[in-house]
Order: sequence, then structure tokens, then C-alpha cells
Amino acid sequence: MSALILDGKSLAKKTEAELSNRVTALKQANKGQAPILATILVGSDPASGTYVKMKQNACKRIGMESIAVELSEQTTTEQLLAKINELNANPNCHGILLQHPVPAQIDERACFDAIAAEKDVDGVTCLGFGRMAMNEPAYGSATPQGIMRILEAYDIELSGKHAVVVGRSPILGKPMALMLLNANATVTICHSRTQDLPSLIKQADILVGAVGRPEFIKAEWIKDGAVVVDAGYHPGGLGDIELEPIINSATAYTPVPGGVGPMTINTLILQCVMAAEKKLV
Repeated sequence: MSALILDGKSLAKKTEAELSNRVTALKQANKGQAPILATILVGSDPASGTYVKMKQNACKRIGMESIAVELSEQTTTEQLLAKINELNANPNCHGILLQHPVPAQIDERACFDAIAAEKDVDGVTCLGFGRMAMNEPAYGSATPQGIMRILEAYDIELSGKHAVVVGRSPILGKPMALMLLNANATVTICHSRTQDLPSLIKQADILVGAVGRPEFIKAEWIKDGAVVVDAGYHPGGLGDIELEPIINSATAYTPVPGGVGPMTINTLILQCVMAAEKKLV
């Protein structure tokens, strides 16, 4: 029997229709003022430029507006902080996205943490991470929060399950593990120094691949009946997990593309609408 496909693309489309109605209501209640997301792109990395454009287009589809900030490759930390502070002070800006990565001379963490908590709709600040970890109100990091929304939408049981997260990045692996822990899963975090990785992955009821290396996680490491979430995307349409061999043995899986990716952008937009609702209503 084929595994259930956790279709993030269709879920994102459904959510966009709901968000359009919420944006319309916000405009009607606030003299036509739409929620506004500010996107900051530093440098000329083509992939980053594409991602930012996709986020701006998602805003347009639901009637939101965006402020596009583009800064040169030579931008300093001080210049970027000044721009973030300007957006923090702008009452017409409801969410701020600083596209990762920034050029090497910039202190990215300092710039992320300069984003006001109420505008941290991408969930990148240490303050937001800490609040999320403690089950306090916060905007979750967009990719793991999007994954949690997929699992919830498809009624994937998490309580009491053993979740294995492969990857420990501050905006994916770490928050993913804590979100699963908050959902009462038992969580193991694996990384580049983990010994006997295949045996740990074999224990996973819920597996999240977030290593950033194409098909690094092999199908033979995954036990039958697991729920498999692939947060990677690489040229040729490959994820971090060898998916093709497990489509008849897993309980459910996220396809690549069309699984986690659409829900990352959708979660960013959802959280910006939520921020605007708190501010405008």
C-alpha cells in the first residue's frame, strides 16, 4: 500500500484562500491598510533573490503588500542594523524578513536579533526561539512551523512517538526538535558528529531530514511505517532523504518538491497576517 503523501502545496493553496479573506477583513477595518511584509535582500545571490521574489509574490496573491529592501554586497553590519531599526519603527510594517544567508562580513545573528519580536514573523530571533521553546506565544521559525502545520493537517499522531531530527541548524533542526518535544514526542537530534547514525534513524517513528545534503539519508536506514519529512531541496528535485524506495513502506511522507517548501513560505505569510491582526484590529 502506498504511503500517504503529505501535500504541502495543496495545503498552502487552501490556506492562501483563507488568508485572502482575513486580509480583506483587515483592509475593511483599517481604511484599506493591508498587512505589509518587509523583505531584506543583501547581495546578489541568485537563489536568495528567487526566494525573496517568491515570498513577495505570495504576499500579492492574498492582497498583502511588501516593502522590498535590496542592499549591496558591501553592506556592513551597522548599515543593515540601521535599516532593520528603521523598519522596526515603521508602523506600516508588520513583519520583517531578513533573507539568509547574508555576506560574510555581516554579523547575521546580531541582525536577526535586532528584529522586533512583534515583527519576527520568520521566527529567527533568540527571543522568539526561547519563547517557543518554553511554550510561550511566539512566531515559530517558518520551516519547522510549516512542518508542524503539515503534520497537524494530516492528523499525524506525535504524542509518545519517537521523532528523530537529522540536522541542528538554528532555524530548522533545533526549533524543529523543540516543537516536536512540545507536542509530546520523544526527540533525538542527530548531526555531523553523531555515531552510528543509521541505527538511530532506524528507531524513528517520525523522521525529519534537515541536513542540507542531497539524499544523505538512505532508504534502508528507515523503518517500515515511519512518517518521513524531507526538509531538503537540491538541484534535480532531490531532497535530503532517499524517498523513492520508501513510498510503499512508509506511513506518510513529504514529496520533494511540493512538500515542506510551499509551507515554509505559507507559514511566513500566515504569521505576518497574524502580526497585522494584533496590530490593526
